[in-house]
Amino acid sequence: MSSNTVQIFQQSLSRLLSPVADYLDDEAVSEVMINGYDEIFIEKAGKIEKTDARFDDEAALESAMRNIAQFVGKRLDPLEPSIEARLPDGSRVHIIQAPAARKGLCASIRKFSKHKLSLSDLVAKGTMTEESSEFLGLCVAMAKNMIVSGGTGSGKTTLLNCLSAMIPDGERIIVLEDSSELQLQQEHVLPFEVQHPDRFGHGGISIRDLFKASLRMRPDRIIVGECRSGEALDMIQAMTSGHSGSLSTAHANTPSDALNRLETMMLMGGIEMPLAAIRSQVASALHLVVQISRFHDGSRRITHITEILGLSDNNNYQVTDLYHLDSKTKTLVWSGNKPTFAHEPANGGYSGKIKLSHKLWD
Repeated sequence: MSSNTVQIFQQSLSRLLSPVADYLDDEAVSEVMINGYDEIFIEKAGKIEKTDARFDDEAALESAMRNIAQFVGKRLDPLEPSIEARLPDGSRVHIIQAPAARKGLCASIRKFSKHKLSLSDLVAKGTMTEESSEFLGLCVAMAKNMIVSGGTGSGKTTLLNCLSAMIPDGERIIVLEDSSELQLQQEHVLPFEVQHPDRFGHGGISIRDLFKASLRMRPDRIIVGECRSGEALDMIQAMTSGHSGSLSTAHANTPSDALNRLETMMLMGGIEMPLAAIRSQVASALHLVVQISRFHDGSRRITHITEILGLSDNNNYQVTDLYHLDSKTKTLVWSGNKPTFAHEPANGGYSGKIKLSHKLWD
């Protein structure tokens, strides 16, 4: 899409979305939730608030949503009750129509931050400590395979984006997303986005198709915005076949739940494989699960950095927490355990980057 076309869409959307324009411009607002033309909520500083904003009527809201859908080449069609789209600035939009939405047309706009956050920003926000930030940065640089796990709105994508910034320059990074959100800062990045088929079933390409295609394009790193289904199988198999340093996110409430979710998603890939074999692949592919949670006060914090050690004799995952959240201080603290790869920084020339997390390394 040409820059002129994007500008035209931007001007059109600014007019159609004028009832919520102030919230879209407010950096403190992370999400705008439109439950109907006259019922609009926002998430600000991690807390949900009802606003006085409203569209003139159902037709005005429909015009805005139709325009958003057109920007990504989609149609607000009765045959497509759920539509994923985005605004010209990259903000993610999910639209659900009646009759699936019993109140009528509704949408959620997950805002695209104009400021590119870093791990240092997350330290300042209290999401993690400076020591754990250094540790995770080293793990990314050393090409450890990681899953960022958390619930809806916990900050998984933001954390994944910050971690990806630690990938060394000069590597070819392929990014696969259902709807583009990640803002990688490296020079050599190739972003791919899922394309859903039209109403006649033509023209679609799934994230699994993109994943298979990406393996033929000489990636140094593969980043999957979110594992939701059978693509987990492709990702795990890629991790075990030489594509180290892969990153992704998954919906789960604990590191153990994340591993179980990956099993389930791999089975959704249509394979016939014993559970023991699936677990063996997951355990050999993944190095770390980084668990992040959203708390009642609206804050988002990493609660665990967990290493996967393999399988026990009875084929259960063996894991160990390297960091965990102290329930009293609400601070991420070292568990006393060293990672099994504690010797690697010295052998790989990373020793000079270790300042605060030295006790974890040999």
